[in-house]
Amino acid sequence: MKKLKILIAVLAITIISSISIAADTIKVGVLHSLSGTMAISETTLKDTVLMMIEEQNKKGGLLGKKLEAVVVDPASDWPLFAEKTRELLQVHNVDVIFGCWTSVSRKSVLPVLEELNGLLFYPVQYEGEESSKNVFYTGAAPNQQAIPAVNYFMNELGVERWVLAGTDYVYPRTTNKILKEYLMSKGVAEKDIMVNYTPFGHSDWQTIVADIKVFGSTGKKTGVISTINGDANVPFYKELGNVGIDATDIPVIAFSVGEEELAGLDTGPLVGHLAAWNYFMSSESEENDAFITAWHKFTGNDNRVTNDPMEATVIGFNMWAKAVEISGTTDVDTVRPAMYGLTVPNLTGGIAVMNTNHHLTKPVLIGEILDDGQFEIVYETPAGVIGDAWTDFLPESANLVADWTPPISCGNYNIKTGKCSGQNY
Repeated sequence: MKKLKILIAVLAITIISSISIAADTIKVGVLHSLSGTMAISETTLKDTVLMMIEEQNKKGGLLGKKLEAVVVDPASDWPLFAEKTRELLQVHNVDVIFGCWTSVSRKSVLPVLEELNGLLFYPVQYEGEESSKNVFYTGAAPNQQAIPAVNYFMNELGVERWVLAGTDYVYPRTTNKILKEYLMSKGVAEKDIMVNYTPFGHSDWQTIVADIKVFGSTGKKTGVISTINGDANVPFYKELGNVGIDATDIPVIAFSVGEEELAGLDTGPLVGHLAAWNYFMSSESEENDAFITAWHKFTGNDNRVTNDPMEATVIGFNMWAKAVEISGTTDVDTVRPAMYGLTVPNLTGGIAVMNTNHHLTKPVLIGEILDDGQFEIVYETPAGVIGDAWTDFLPESANLVADWTPPISCGNYNIKTGKCSGQNY
């Protein structure tokens, strides 16, 4: 009996100690694919969050507590993203989550976030048509990437025929739906728009690239708008080079290819092709120089590149940390309103602003691929662009706005009916 009492006492002390230790840390969930087709892009974002946590802890943490990373691998498996989100929130009791890349992964976790009142910072360009109270979108909306890219092709390069090539899931399909409507509103004939979708991880591009070459041989300047995602980009660009398509013939502008993806390619044949982002590693600013130095020190590798979703992760992390300090708590319902109107430096030398629609104000940049895998910035908006949750170019979205402050407090408020539409995102 005496031994039993001692055992019970030891167990009680252990449980109390564990609870005490847990209470002394702020848990940060990291929800990025470390395996599968999207690992080529997402692994770097996991490392970015870990670096930000390390740097914050060197400053003393937050609210007198150390930050603790909880890393999971949803393995490029979209339903698994939902399961891992539930695990982070219910098993690990994380205070915030940084994660997802594809829109299908984000759509997968939305119901779990809203059910359990979790908070996600989503750092990648996406198709818009969404504003959830449980998500802050620090990547580009279509008006901060896709529309400016089309305008650049149209106005600067004289493109008249359009190939909309994407991976077969929600982001490319919705973005291309928006772009097709936008192009037709600008007088582009439907016969001058070619749309093509391929599965994740697609590797045989011979037929598709041959079709693109034929489509571009009519005498009208042709350009490719690429929403191809993940490791399928590697064979796509290789095949462009194989058939001799260069940027002077049929330029390609990509929305999901940055420095990290180019690091795995022979960039020689790609020189002159373009990408549209809100940040490039070649951006000249003191903030960017400091970030690159810190990144190389953290990774122990001076050859590691930086990219746009990394900057979006940094902005989101710094804003969250600032909101926590202002709030004096990590409670989601308290942190959320503290985010509105917050400003932090971006890495291009300007200021990022969080708007009440949960989207950032940030500049739009277009970069031209160089033979060293970096980008020469050839265009930049003169000022920051406010991210638009709902596009003006789809009839079902044109009258919708997002504003999570009273009296609207809604992600899809219809300005004509004065009501929120359907689900609150």
